[in-house]
Amino acid sequence: MAPMHIKLWGVRGSIPSPHHTNTLDRKSRQLMEGFFNAGYSSINDIDAYLANAPGHLIHGWGGNTICLTVQCDDKTIIIDGGSGIRNYGYELMKGPCGKGEGTVHIFMTHVHWDHIMGLPFFLPLYIPGNNIIIHGVESCVGGVFEMLFQKPFFPVSREMIGATISFQQLKPREAFTVEPFSITPYLLDHPDPCWGYRISNGQHVFSHCVDTECTRMTRKALGPDLPLYQNTDLMTFDAQYTTKEKFERASWGHSSATLGLDLAIREDIKKVVFIHNDPTAEDEDIANVERETRAYYNKIIDLTKRYKQLVPDIDWSFGVEGQEIVLS
Repeated sequence: MAPMHIKLWGVRGSIPSPHHTNTLDRKSRQLMEGFFNAGYSSINDIDAYLANAPGHLIHGWGGNTICLTVQCDDKTIIIDGGSGIRNYGYELMKGPCGKGEGTVHIFMTHVHWDHIMGLPFFLPLYIPGNNIIIHGVESCVGGVFEMLFQKPFFPVSREMIGATISFQQLKPREAFTVEPFSITPYLLDHPDPCWGYRISNGQHVFSHCVDTECTRMTRKALGPDLPLYQNTDLMTFDAQYTTKEKFERASWGHSSATLGLDLAIREDIKKVVFIHNDPTAEDEDIANVERETRAYYNKIIDLTKRYKQLVPDIDWSFGVEGQEIVLS
């Protein structure tokens, strides 16, 4: 079986978050100060310095809202149409979609603005001959194009879209096949219905669990949605808030990395990538949350060693826009 490739085209939540100019000025100054403080002085030292410089100072985490792709062999499916889907559309235009010969499958978790705002800028939509299939559990997903493509909100009407658009309504907790993938939607904990996806290619399992507050944490409470988290190789998880913010903003529909770690440890999830960063969080803020999460994880390891329990071994990180994770 070929590897499964998961690529992050957008990792922000709520609204796109480009860098402010004062933020870029500060990051540039910190990089230059770090260069000289490390003892470097020559232009020839730049590559050596950047190889070990903090990632949040160099590239940050990304500002586009949620969009992921899952690929196996030459087949790819898309999860959500946040602003990140625009850049993926450019990639697709280099292949069959650019000739009007492409078929695109987009699986929608829900239709809040940050998950649909990139669709009007997804270039394959405008090429006659392309076939765009939108999948989702909620019936309202089918009307998203009628809502987005209308004046005075957008200059292109629904009738002007060149591609053929169709909607495939999914049944909750029932597998749907787009070869070589089996995709099963499970309910998340969000103010409006939102569905996570468990995606398998027969060898690897990827679970997308974003836009969830995870108010149901016990296996009993999760009930029929528990399989979303079980026997999973990789989980993307909502980490919009710090642990403190998670409790301050109860009922807002988002979670924290520490809660995701608890879930991953209990269900023996091998790898976790935390995404859906808060739009108000600057790169340094997210780096601080990463450090908070590392301290929490190390504390769990210390406690399990002290009580001679099985030490958890979770490969986790905060996702970066453009990052590709390979399950092989």
